[in-house]
Parts: sequence; C-alpha cells; structure tokens
Amino acid sequence: MKAMSKQQLADAAGVSVKVLMNWCRPFRKEFEAMGLKPRDRVLPPRLVKLIAERLCIDIDD
Repeated sequence: MKAMSKQQLADAAGVSVKVLMNWCRPFRKEFEAMGLKPRDRVLPPRLVKLIAERLCIDIDD
C-alpha cells in the first residue's frame, strides 16, 4: 500500500472527493484517531488501507 491523495482514492472508487468524504463520515472518529485531519490532501498508507477496507474500494497495490 502507498500514500494516496483523496482525489486518487475517490477516482479508484469512481466518485468525487466530496462523496468519498461523505462515505467516510460514519468512520470519522476512527480515521481521526489514526491521524486523518479534514484538510489533509494526502493520506498515509495505513489510512488508505483502512479506508479501502471499510468502504470496499479495490486498490491496485
């Protein structure tokens, strides 16, 4: 897993960044505990992996 921008992750899911962040809303506290801040544009690899797992987004490694 590698770091990705929110845009890249949204593209992998086939949605806009706004929709991606809306999908993340139920998991917000968990993501924030791992270091995600609302204004972050680049997500560290551990967060990319967690978000992809929680939201069932297929990411090519």
